[in-house]
Amino acid sequence: MIKVVCWNIGRTHKPLEELLETDADADVALLQEVHPGGYEWLKTAKEGVAVSPQEPWEPWDCYDRWPLVVKLSDRVEVEWFRQTIPTRWVEANEIAVSGVGTIAVARVSWKDGGEPLIAVSMYARWYEPKPTDGTGWFYSDASTHRIITDLTVFINSPVFSGYEDNPNHRILAAGDLNMDFDFGQGTHPAARRANTIFDRMSALGLEYMGPQHPNGRCADPAPDHLPADTRNVVTYRPGNSPDTARLQLDHVFASRGFHESVRTRAVNGVDEWGSSDHCRILIEVGV
Repeated sequence: MIKVVCWNIGRTHKPLEELLETDADADVALLQEVHPGGYEWLKTAKEGVAVSPQEPWEPWDCYDRWPLVVKLSDRVEVEWFRQTIPTRWVEANEIAVSGVGTIAVARVSWKDGGEPLIAVSMYARWYEPKPTDGTGWFYSDASTHRIITDLTVFINSPVFSGYEDNPNHRILAAGDLNMDFDFGQGTHPAARRANTIFDRMSALGLEYMGPQHPNGRCADPAPDHLPADTRNVVTYRPGNSPDTARLQLDHVFASRGFHESVRTRAVNGVDEWGSSDHCRILIEVGV
């Protein structure tokens, strides 16, 4: 079994220390919003910990927070895909990335055997539309669609592979998408836009893995924009206390078929939340 921790650390340092102390038995971390100093600290933090040899801001160097795939134990082998801009044919160990600071990808193998998996740390950046109506709203679904587009390189077409019901890929994608899902029940334009992410993932053979209740604490009462019986769990707190958490912004997807060996849980209890404004997501993957 491979143990994975997914965590948006909010550009702070303390969660990195907590990660190495509290989740000492984890094998891989999928982190979001890592600041450059955090990347440098992880490179020398502890024996057995490793990060991509490519600095996460290459080739852009124009942003202040980055997703990372971090090796936490010697039980796994990790091969990082080098990011490149999508302007040329990429090499086998490269991935073309269309959104700055949105994705980090690695191939993870269990040293005791089993098929490798593609591990993806996702961060959907906020964007602001052109000021045409003065509303000042922000959106993240465009970033997520770019992430999905970039991931498609790992997905074989069922038309040619013959795996329409069992896609021939093993992808684990998790992170902060800065949106919650109501699973098609909402009619508000924002809900409809968010649900296009869920629908597109499913169309590509990526099953939604939550976490969902009872594998985490729900908001009580449910937010007004969600169904009263929603199974969404809270993963983001806007204030200083986990009691203020109302939304699930962090999500996990896994390839259909492969998803049957994946289990998720939100570490979102008031006493276990941690020092970031996002809680940790624990993911167990059978090998």
